Amino acid sequence: MSGSAAAALQAGGDAQQQQKAAAGNRIQVSSSKKPLFFYVSLAKKYMQQHGDVELSALGLAISTVVTITEILKNNGFAVEKKIRTSTVEINDEMKGRSIQKAKIDIVLAKSDNFDELMAATAGEAAAVDGKEQM
Repeated sequence: MSGSAAAALQAGGDAQQQQKAAAGNRIQVSSSKKPLFFYVSLAKKYMQQHGDVELSALGLAISTVVTITEILKNNGFAVEKKIRTSTVEINDEMKGRSIQKAKIDIVLAKSDNFDELMAATAGEAAAVDGKEQM
């Protein structure tokens, strides 16, 4: 195999590894399936494990992703790394045609004081559990 072919193959492999890594920290948000704070907690967990998280939504769920993002930012847990908007074509089987839906992807990274805030949150939860057991 020539050097350029090997480099191209390696570059393709790197891109696939990056996609797999990104898939491990991606949350596809629905506006109706789970409560809002389920997604907030899940995003915190993913940031703790991976350092960042990608929140993704279509259509009406976009406002849910924006709300989750604002909660995490306003409470000091996250900073925005990237926001992408686009439209995707979805096949509507009920109507028998394709429709365009808005899509948003927001990548959040841990804030500088993320670990301190998570420790404080865990400490508060432990204190509440201790009081309930008394």
